Amino acid sequence: MTDLWHVSEDDSIQRFEPRSNPEHDTVEALVWAIDSVHVPAYWFPRECPRGTYWAVPDTSDEDVDRLLLGDRTLRVHLVQADWLQLVRSTRVVAYRLPRDTFEPYVRAAGYWVSREPVEPLDVVEVGDLLDKHAEAGIELRIVPKLWPVWQQVIESTVEFSGIRLRNLKPRSS
Repeated sequence: MTDLWHVSEDDSIQRFEPRSNPEHDTVEALVWAIDSVHVPAYWFPRECPRGTYWAVPDTSDEDVDRLLLGDRTLRVHLVQADWLQLVRSTRVVAYRLPRDTFEPYVRAAGYWVSREPVEPLDVVEVGDLLDKHAEAGIELRIVPKLWPVWQQVIESTVEFSGIRLRNLKPRSS
């Protein structure tokens, strides 16, 4: 069974209280967690816009060649160049959470929710975020402008997730 995590720039959280989350269109107060498979998408400063993508069985060979360098096992994270300094300088920690009150969030893979307060089991220093990606074998691509690349990703057959994309400059910039 996979671990559940909450990643934060705040290393002093003693208890996670349920709260509503407008990013997921939830009115209900919940504690949010992410599983070990998907947690690398959170190895970034909280407000940093980023995209991640990977192959699934239905991903075409053409898209694997074009977006994943021909490697179906490759996972790619995209960050716009003007966020790179913040990625380099931000310290984040990962809280490992107990699974007993969590259930899968059915509208998004990797997310779990609890309706009850949760106390972390422990807290882990993530370390240098660029090194963390390299150690995990995740290609971190720093791109001049994220929107044009992201458009190619969402029009392809790869699986993807975009986080905090609202923090990018408008598409026309």
